[in-house]
Amino acid sequence: MLKICCIGAGYVGGPTMAVIALKCPSIEVAVVDISKSRIAAWNSDQLPIYEPGLDDVVKQCRGKNLFFSTDVEKHVYEADIVFVSVNTPTKTRGLGAGKAADLTYWESAARMIADVSKSDKIVVEKSTVPVKTAEAIEKILTHNGKGIKFQILSNPEFLAEGTAIQDLFNPDRVLIGGRETPEGQKAIQTLKNVYAHWVPEKKILTTNLWSAELSKLAANAFLAQRISSVNAMSALCEATGANVTQVSYAVGTDTRIGPKFLNASVGFGGSCFQKDILNLVYICECNGLPEVAEYWKQVIKVNDYQKSRFVNRVVSSMFNTVATKKIAILGFAFKKDTGDTRETPAIDVCKGLLGDKARLSIYDPQVTEDQIQRDLWMNKFDWDHPIHLQPTSPTTEKKVSVVWDAYEATKDADGVCILTEWDEFKSLDYQKVYDNMRKPAFVFDGRNIVDVEKLREIGFIVYSIGKPLDPWLKDMPAVA
Repeated sequence: MLKICCIGAGYVGGPTMAVIALKCPSIEVAVVDISKSRIAAWNSDQLPIYEPGLDDVVKQCRGKNLFFSTDVEKHVYEADIVFVSVNTPTKTRGLGAGKAADLTYWESAARMIADVSKSDKIVVEKSTVPVKTAEAIEKILTHNGKGIKFQILSNPEFLAEGTAIQDLFNPDRVLIGGRETPEGQKAIQTLKNVYAHWVPEKKILTTNLWSAELSKLAANAFLAQRISSVNAMSALCEATGANVTQVSYAVGTDTRIGPKFLNASVGFGGSCFQKDILNLVYICECNGLPEVAEYWKQVIKVNDYQKSRFVNRVVSSMFNTVATKKIAILGFAFKKDTGDTRETPAIDVCKGLLGDKARLSIYDPQVTEDQIQRDLWMNKFDWDHPIHLQPTSPTTEKKVSVVWDAYEATKDADGVCILTEWDEFKSLDYQKVYDNMRKPAFVFDGRNIVDVEKLREIGFIVYSIGKPLDPWLKDMPAVA
């Protein structure tokens, strides 16, 4: 029986291994992590991450051929294939600070694999890593492997949170990169045989190691670039009276461009886009390509501009101050159908409003109060370290309350900011919301999900990104 072990029980490792176990009943899959609380959650009825369809998959396999354990060394020792899906945060100090990936967790995983292995293994990069990481890992394994042979493969994930299980069931492609040697090709074939249980062969792409590593960074950079492109257009639309929804629809009907990732918003978030672009920038700089690095930096600059533009629009619309005013924040996750808050635009928007002394009442159907408070008081990039290494948030903060109902959040509020496109926010009783707010009542739609005209009829002053401005807002500056 082929045995697979995955080090790291997070957003990538957990769902990916659960689907492999479901689709390959003849393979034993163990997901290991040093976090006892995380493994306990995977073994409970309350999984540590929210992802539609994940519960069913885990329940079908857990205890049969899918196991979650803190006994890392035992399962690595027994495995034929070891997936490494540990955090690769952005460095916060030292060489490459603010851009380069910190491979501390990766390196310690590689050293542990070398220490405990008594048989040849295939080691698979599943985390997003900089190009040439495989080479470094290979050196660590080779110099510490006591004659044991390791083959390194790169198998980047291309999951979108909120649809991860469907993405795993029916991927656009599975990418496997390996050495162009007989042993490397044999390792590629072994992993290919695992995915071939359910993925058509034509969708399983094989490349050299470096191409696979770079493809992941490139894919995320291209997607983020599309979002920043349409967000840049949204600012121009507001200035000229054009409607960004109509513009992006017209652009997206061109088959060479296509309609995906052309929704204007308050900005992109998630664990990968910013981190991967910063990584790409650093790699370009290290390889003497400053013009290429500068090009990709602009994608992040436009994203930061969009968030500050949104905050400035809120403040300037409300008589140029939000001090002591109650602002309802609807949605904190970086997108709907996930509880993930990593790099969510809501963090910067909330910090911007708190900087002007606003009082915030936050509601998100999937994000806990503890997570929200932690995110608002954490330093940049701290989120990507294991939870026990993250700073704790001060519990005395009175300017932020987290509630479990949209109507409670908006009660007696001066303004409402919609920051996640949860379906329930489209169907709220906005008349009821309006009746319970202070007047004038403002709605700032950071996701373009509300019916602007309907809300204006109720009496709201509405700001919707990239849409023709409410008469109230026309004379207000977009950027302070």
